[in-house]
Amino acid sequence: MTRNNTPATILPDTSLSEDLSPFELKDLLIKAASSDSHRLMLNAGRGNPNFLATLPRRAFLRLGEFALNESERAYSYLDSGFGGLPQTEGIINRFESFAATHHDDEGVRFLRAALSYVDDQLGINSADFLAEAVAASLGCNYPVPPRMLNNSEKIVGAYLRKEMCRDADTGAFSLVATEGGTAAMTYLFQSMFANELLHPGDKIAIGTPIFSPYLEIPVLPGFDLEVVDVRMDQNLDWQYPKEELDKLLDPAVKVFCLVNPSNPPSTKLTDESLKAIATLIREHRPDLFVITDDVYGTFADDFSSLFALAPENTVLVYSFSKFFGATGWRLGTIGIHEDNAIDRAIAALPEETRDRLQRRYSSLTTDASSLRFIDRLVADSRAVALNHTAGLSLPQQLQMTLFALHGLMDRLNRYEDAAKSLIRQRETTLYANIGAPRAFQPEDVDYYTLVDLQELAGELYGDEFAAWFAKGDHGRDYLFRLARETGVVLLPGNGFEVVDASARVSLANLTDWEYVAIGRATRTILDEYHEQFTSQG
Repeated sequence: MTRNNTPATILPDTSLSEDLSPFELKDLLIKAASSDSHRLMLNAGRGNPNFLATLPRRAFLRLGEFALNESERAYSYLDSGFGGLPQTEGIINRFESFAATHHDDEGVRFLRAALSYVDDQLGINSADFLAEAVAASLGCNYPVPPRMLNNSEKIVGAYLRKEMCRDADTGAFSLVATEGGTAAMTYLFQSMFANELLHPGDKIAIGTPIFSPYLEIPVLPGFDLEVVDVRMDQNLDWQYPKEELDKLLDPAVKVFCLVNPSNPPSTKLTDESLKAIATLIREHRPDLFVITDDVYGTFADDFSSLFALAPENTVLVYSFSKFFGATGWRLGTIGIHEDNAIDRAIAALPEETRDRLQRRYSSLTTDASSLRFIDRLVADSRAVALNHTAGLSLPQQLQMTLFALHGLMDRLNRYEDAAKSLIRQRETTLYANIGAPRAFQPEDVDYYTLVDLQELAGELYGDEFAAWFAKGDHGRDYLFRLARETGVVLLPGNGFEVVDASARVSLANLTDWEYVAIGRATRTILDEYHEQFTSQG
């Protein structure tokens, strides 16, 4: 990597970036990093992985080929590229004939195994599953039910119970398929306001540090929620201290949002922390709504979601984007327990409010009181009147289902172990080249790493330099210097409500050798600050 020797004083006007989201600030950093056209830019600012699951994608493509054959059977006498709706009768035998001509194909072998698995392990009729999958591949019907295809919901539900709940008996829960985790967030906030569970001025607790949109959405005009900061303690390995959780005892706090494992610290909550939150809910706040975003849970060892311990109060948000390398597919889910606090709260609303909601949902049912919150989510996503055309597209639901089956059938955890090993090796490489090796801790996940610049300054050069670095508020300038002088783009930790000057490094989207370069560049700029410190006496 070549250095841009432009003097450090010639920098972008960072004062213009104080109020920007870290993801918008990223564009300014990229502009600074691109100032030297002869240098390679290394962007570790966004968490789009550079790895992906190939086997369920092969299955998707082969299933598409079989589905087209099935469709063309209906109008084979028309020589015009015409197809019809596939028929269920005899579909298994026709698939076996198709598989016999592709016996060496990995995707076909996966599909044959999936048909066996759903029948034996999930009690799903294999012919029904195959017919649903073929129609989904073709995208020839509206999503019915709009919330999620029946067999897809069972399969994805089994996957979430395995990965998010360690197969714990949480009781029955329902799913809605969404256009990624971000759509899940949007739908939840919209529907809570639409059903008058939230009002402008209400309090919402946010577990920080956190994915920045959770900080930005509640204060948008129209929502205007009062944010209560429930802060993790870095000295407790990013767990919630009791005094912070006690903020949830305030009955005015309506919702608690958390990301587990955290973003950007990338640390999972311990079993003790989860039990403490579940106990607080059970004993003191049975009316509290909790939204837990667990997209990084599949990268953690022995992960358990709060949904497993307090399912009646917790809404589970999960996205397939990171673990399966599927950000472009936009695949997410919302899980809600059959007996949940949100439905109970809606039933307890004043009669005048319930009358308004009856009018809102009158095109769907003559008795809105029987309409569950999860079904209201689907209707609200299409302004209610278009509920009949709601739902995630069927090809997306199919790919999500195949990803879930991949996770369920990977009995030796080969894909999961490879993904974990890959990102953890990158963290080792990064810190080794910074000159400050890190030991892996049991709660670490390492999809991201949060480089605490103040802590690193003290570790490398002593407390006086760390105090000087912090007092001079050099954190954001550091990131612009890093971008301009070395071409490395990282995101500021304070955009995620991290207190110390810090930088979020994605460990998912670059090669091991590029993390060597990032580590060295990070150290080089810090060395330059130390030279500035010593020159000032």
